[in-house]
Amino acid sequence: MALDRISLTDFRNHAATELGATARFNLLVGDNGAGKTNVLEALSLLAPGRGLRRAALSDIARAGSERGFGVGASLVQNHDEPVRLATYSESAHPNRRRVRINGADSSAARLGEWIAVTWLTPAMDGLFTGPAGDRRRYMDRLALALDPAHASHAARYEAALRERNRLLSDLREPESGWLDAIEAQMVQHGTALMQGRARLVETLAVRLAEMPAEPFARPALTYVPAAPDHADGLSQALFDNRRRDRAAQRTLEGPHRDELDVVHAAKRVPAAHSSTGEQKAMLVAMTLAHAGLAAQGRASLLLLDEVAAHLDPVRRAALFEQLRGSGAQVWMTGTELAPFSAIAGEAAVWRVSAGAVERD
Repeated sequence: MALDRISLTDFRNHAATELGATARFNLLVGDNGAGKTNVLEALSLLAPGRGLRRAALSDIARAGSERGFGVGASLVQNHDEPVRLATYSESAHPNRRRVRINGADSSAARLGEWIAVTWLTPAMDGLFTGPAGDRRRYMDRLALALDPAHASHAARYEAALRERNRLLSDLREPESGWLDAIEAQMVQHGTALMQGRARLVETLAVRLAEMPAEPFARPALTYVPAAPDHADGLSQALFDNRRRDRAAQRTLEGPHRDELDVVHAAKRVPAAHSSTGEQKAMLVAMTLAHAGLAAQGRASLLLLDEVAAHLDPVRRAALFEQLRGSGAQVWMTGTELAPFSAIAGEAAVWRVSAGAVERD
């Protein structure tokens, strides 16, 4: 299963880009700033969520355009009829995302039923050393690729959390009935959120254990919940902490404080204290492991932005070998074709320049 007949309309610097006759490996080659990553971002929006840049929709439409952006692609599934997936915005509502599946209006969440999208970008290099919120979003994105319902639980928990924090920061004492109702929503979606994260880390850890220990450093993963991960426990914690939370004017305990603990398995060193090269290798290993999981049962897309050029020849060869067996359709970017010489003969290659794309 793969994407083909891909179209970008007024997307970033792409006025009208078409990519057809795709392959298992798809290479986007061009200078920095040409628009290669913009193609990856467009593909990432064919799944639920905010895409690989987490950009505001109003920032995506091409500068000077009087209409919104559009992204479309056909999902080719063996001998079945292709499914047309599309997402777009309209100039009248630039921050409202619209989705169509086979021409019928749908929701972004429904996209996750058709395709799972995983990516690795240079912006993720600080994942292990950055704030815990980055790792929570990372867990949720990976969990979403395995379970489309995860996004709904995350969004509803965040909405209830914002409402509880608003009540806690109000000058007047909030009515217990209001807090009861909001906390019930937090418990319902928060426990589902934590259970989804736990399942993700458990299955990812098993997959990583099955992969070679070299040349990509194998990470050991531990999910660290910041609250009881069952309904009764979370409900009791929220109730017991009302006075403390009101003093702090925010909710101090819950899945919004969860953590993902990553350790270099062979050295038993926290990922945050590992070398830059080791951190990159662990990220690649996690990405490959997840791509294999996501490809089980539905179409899977793996987007790798400027990854191959930063690997030595041994790791690059290992990357390509593992990608061949991942089951995912792979899209990679680079400033030159040389790092991809080992797979160029089996890849579809596009030259990208100033928002224009030409097939080699």
